[in-house]
Amino acid sequence: MKTGVKNEPLLNFNSLTEEMIFENKGTKLAISNIEQIDTIYINGRKFFPLNGKFLELILHSKYDLYAEHKCSIKDPGKPAAYGGSSQTSATTTYSTFFSGSQVYDLKLPESYETKAYTFYWLKKNGELIKFVSLRQLSKVFGEKSIQFKKYTKEHDVSYDDPESLA
Repeated sequence: MKTGVKNEPLLNFNSLTEEMIFENKGTKLAISNIEQIDTIYINGRKFFPLNGKFLELILHSKYDLYAEHKCSIKDPGKPAAYGGSSQTSATTTYSTFFSGSQVYDLKLPESYETKAYTFYWLKKNGELIKFVSLRQLSKVFGEKSIQFKKYTKEHDVSYDDPESLA
């Protein structure tokens, strides 16, 4: 905590709601006092609150690299004509119910698909710059874009691999 107090609850990050979840006496709760948190450590990974979200610190150097973990759910759709399915049907289903800072777990049906994805942030000269591709990152280093492209090609840098990106 920013006060210096250390808490050690069991934590997990919900990438769909972008919340830190902790368990208290068998109940899963979302952390509600984000502005009071300094750093969260999960399995050797560091998370920091920023503008109501948690970012993971991937690399601390001249330029800090952060990851914003997200997730989307694809509705399998409702039965449609000729054995197909439609995501535009009027019926809606829910996988989570929120009340205050509490999260109520509901089972996600097997037919739903989840897709994890990541946005990255680079802290350069005190400014946080969001990028969603290597091409956008190369523009951040406009004056050295040729060196950047050469390096990423030679070292097989992948946007989807935080370690290679770092």
